Amino acid sequence: MRLREWIVNTVIAAAFKMACKLDVQGVDSIPATGPAILITNHTSLFEGPLYYVMLRPRRTIALAKIELWDHLATRIIMEAWGSIPVKRKGMDMKAIRDCFNVLDEGNFLCIAPEGTRSKTGALKEALPGTTFFATRQGVPIYPMVQWGLRELPANLKRLKRTSVHIRFGEPFIVEKPGGGKLSAADRKLMANEMMYRLADLLPEEFRGHYSEDSMRSEKYIKPFQRDPQA
Repeated sequence: MRLREWIVNTVIAAAFKMACKLDVQGVDSIPATGPAILITNHTSLFEGPLYYVMLRPRRTIALAKIELWDHLATRIIMEAWGSIPVKRKGMDMKAIRDCFNVLDEGNFLCIAPEGTRSKTGALKEALPGTTFFATRQGVPIYPMVQWGLRELPANLKRLKRTSVHIRFGEPFIVEKPGGGKLSAADRKLMANEMMYRLADLLPEEFRGHYSEDSMRSEKYIKPFQRDPQA
């Protein structure tokens, strides 16, 4: 680990330890090595740093809005973690290539399918872009969610520790039955199926767009068969 990364991780881990009471379940399901995609809900600026330091020494690289490179403090953190800057308007082909490189190098790629933060803490409708990486053959997808971090800024002002709950779900893969090119409709349905895996890990009040089963299907999702020797 590079010195800058070690310093950033140490400071952030200590800050979370002082500011939060963590309730974590299922982290042991995350493998120590091998490529994987981690999908998560997005309600706070703090979940990315929390996941990053918690999952170490697993190599995890996340997408982050390019604006975070405009400020010295956040740029130092993004560069220390090797985060991938992404332009939020249009197709960012460089970011897409960088994401595939993360998987090709055997690392973890962390993505928030909603694309932007939820202002209410409840799940928003997913964007279909995640499916570009999710369909990489043989790469498992691990759902992980958190709730509680939205209260952190207010609790810090009151010098109160924040209860943060983190849940990891069982891995799965996504593929189109019978193969073939994915249509826009395929990608939308596939993204929804992935989001229901997040919703299942959250309390009902945070399931938002996926609180009802009207869009639920199991057309594209398949259980991931773990290697018993791994």
